[in-house]
Amino acid sequence: MTTPLLELKNVSIAAVDDEGVGHTICHDVNLTINEGERHILLGPNGSGKSTLLAGIIGLHPFRITAGTATLRGEDITTLEIEDRARAGIGLAFQRPPALAGVSVDRLAAAIGAGDRLAEVEQELGLDHLGDRDVNCGFSGGEAKRFEVMKLALQGPQLCLFDEPESGVDMEQVGVVGRAVRDLLSSSDDQGRPRAGLIITHTGFILDSLDATVAHLMVDGTIVSTGEPRAMFDRIRVDGYR
Repeated sequence: MTTPLLELKNVSIAAVDDEGVGHTICHDVNLTINEGERHILLGPNGSGKSTLLAGIIGLHPFRITAGTATLRGEDITTLEIEDRARAGIGLAFQRPPALAGVSVDRLAAAIGAGDRLAEVEQELGLDHLGDRDVNCGFSGGEAKRFEVMKLALQGPQLCLFDEPESGVDMEQVGVVGRAVRDLLSSSDDQGRPRAGLIITHTGFILDSLDATVAHLMVDGTIVSTGEPRAMFDRIRVDGYR
């Protein structure tokens, strides 16, 4: 039996403050992602979708407070974010932070990918950004394509995307969607098939990506799983309930 790439069993995720007090946002989440799969995550605003991604990678202040999370069979529940990244998890932000004083070139060198930067920049049409500070003055399309480029340089096996097509114009939606598709169609730095978990509200990503399955999250838990296009079309007609 093949070991899942990511497996969540009865996972709860809370926002935990500096005093250790947590407010639970996601609860009883069960999710299995295998190598090569592309999972779509749908749900209304405030349903916990972004929190789920943040909890998987360990982004402060979100913490897994119940259940188990494994990556290739290894428990990651208590790992720090840098250790989860080294293990092969990467996150593309919905609203990427600006890093004034840190150029794209310097960031690539810092993560040990300076030798591949020119090739990846050219593939994504971002070769004009090398000497610019990260996300400082980037257009919406540039910022979203840079998030894909960041993952390509990092080389994770599990790629998490928080609304990659949001905040960009219609022309750039297709460009970003194809960039996500091409990244997920490639192998990671160890030659293993990549997998993705992708949040979408617009559904445009489905036009570019051959998605494996879709999940509907409501009130912090996954309530339904099904064929991606059919689920999205039903939501468009009937709403999330």
